[in-house]
This record gives sequence, structure tokens and C-alpha cells, in this order.
Amino acid sequence: MERIVSGKPREEDIPLDTTLRPRRLVEYLGQEKVKGNLKIAIAAAKGRGEPLDHILLYGPPGLGKTTLAHIIAAEMGVNIRTTSGPAVERPGDIAAILTSLKEADALFIDEIHRLSRAVEEVLYLAMEEFALDIIIGKGPGARSLRLSLPRFTLIGATTRFAMLSPPLRDRFGAVYRLDFYEEEAIAGIIRRSARILGIEAEEAGVREIARRARGTPRVANRLLKRVRDYAQVMADGVITGAVALEALSRLEVDHLGLDDLDHKVLRTIIEKFDGGPVGLDTIAASISEESDTIMDVYEPYLLQLGFLERTPRGRVATRHAYEHLGLPCEREKPPQLGLF
Repeated sequence: MERIVSGKPREEDIPLDTTLRPRRLVEYLGQEKVKGNLKIAIAAAKGRGEPLDHILLYGPPGLGKTTLAHIIAAEMGVNIRTTSGPAVERPGDIAAILTSLKEADALFIDEIHRLSRAVEEVLYLAMEEFALDIIIGKGPGARSLRLSLPRFTLIGATTRFAMLSPPLRDRFGAVYRLDFYEEEAIAGIIRRSARILGIEAEEAGVREIARRARGTPRVANRLLKRVRDYAQVMADGVITGAVALEALSRLEVDHLGLDDLDHKVLRTIIEKFDGGPVGLDTIAASISEESDTIMDVYEPYLLQLGFLERTPRGRVATRHAYEHLGLPCEREKPPQLGLF
């Protein structure tokens, strides 16, 4: 089931993301630490006349990893070639992409954790020595030919940092984690998006949307679009605080940005398994959802809010989750095992 508060991209987001995507670092709101480090790295690389070090961006979906990759290329004044881990199936696929790059170009690989091991092994040499080994011929007469590649910058993005193999992680010169945005930054993004889309939004309406956007720009823009539709049909076209509140209530998005499926996850842990600990696969089976989806889409924000705990024995609902759902929390916390 597609959720309006999911950070994963949807078909409807593609034109919206393209229209609203910042083009330069100065337009990119939030992620101040990452931006500060990138400014220094870009200025230093341009000063030396060299390509930027390989960069790895990781964090939950919808936080702007793809946008940041395009901004890096724009700030460096180079072309960017984009692909994704699932699209690069064979070593020949990545070899074709690498040989098409020009000097200092950027190559962006989304979902880089989904590259096959064989493709990764081609990347190792390309990232370190800017070279590519090609086998010519078969059998005893086969020989290896090393091709030189132009110096390029690989920008990888992943939501599953732990799934990257250590040899691939070690070849990135800079690794940046994108965190959920502060409410003030999300409000700034909503104001900018409303201005670009020609939407009249009062400050109270902006704040109401920002409060429910789960700290995720993609969710903020999606909610803005839905609230705009409601304001156009049911109000006078202006997004006021009351209009935003009524529209978001109809979408069943509560004041913390949790929807019905978030509540379902928490209630399953609390009501079916006495608050936990319970395994991820068991939760997934109970709500008819994939384990990976729960880990990538549901859990990060629930952990951020302090509604869930990950323990060696499984997931545990915290007292904050009980309070948010209005449920009594009578279960005693299990004692911690000491070290002997």
C-alpha cells in the first residue's frame, strides 16, 4: 500500500521533485553540517583543478540524496551520469558507463548497496586507479587489457549503509549521513515550494504541514500538494492553519506525522506481543508487510521519535508509544543482564 508519509519516491513525485529540486548549495535548506563540509571539499578540489573525492551519501529515503548529488555536480561545473544499483546487473554494464564518462564527470549510483559483487569488483579498480581490466579472447589465448579511465567522481547513495561491503565503503573519500530535518528547515522548504508552485500559504498553514512532514522534504512537498488541492476545492485557495489542519486530518496524518500504518505497527507490538521484544519478521507477518519495508520506511522515524527500541531480542515499544496511542503502560521493563 502506498503511503502519503512514506519517504520512498512515487510516480506522482517525479515531476514535482524535478520542479522543486534546488540547483545550488545556497538553495539547499537544512543538513548544515553536510553542506559545510561539502563547501570546503568543493572549493579545495576546484582550487587544485582536480575532481572531487568519491562521496557516499546515506540516510532514510526522501531526505535529498539525489538532489545533493546533482548539486555537487553543478557546483563543480561538471556533467553527471545517473543510474541505480538494480539497473547495473553485469560487469559489462558498469564498464560501458565508465568508458562513456569524460574527465572530471560525476557518476551517481542510487541504491548502491544493491550492486552485485561482480560489479563491485569492477568498481574497486576504477575508483582507486581510474582503470578498467578487460579480458580479450577465451581459453588459453585469453589476455587481459587495462584501459585508462578519465578521473571521475563516484557519488553513491544508500538507505542501507550496513549492507555495503567494507571494501566498497573504504574506497569513498567522504561519507556523509543525512538526518531528518528540523521543523524550521522543513517550514523553509515548504515556503520555497509554495512560492515556486504559486500557492498562497499563511504561516500557520506552513507550520501545520511542517509539523506532520516527518522531517522529510519529499513528504513535506507531497503534503503541500494535497493540502493545496483541498484548499482549492473546499476553501478559497489559501492554505490557512485551519485549512491545513482539516486537510491533514482527512488524510489521517496525526500531529507527529504518523499515519494509520505507523499506528498499526505500534499497536501490533503493544497489543499482540505485550509491547515486545518481538522479531522484525514476526511484525512483518502480522501486518502483511515486507521486513525490509518496515526497516527502511517505518522504523527510522519511529526510532527518531523514541517510540521504538531495537534490542538484541527484537523490537520493543517504549512508554512514549503507549502515551501517544492513549494506551496504559503497565508492563515492567525487563531487567538488563549484567556482565560477569
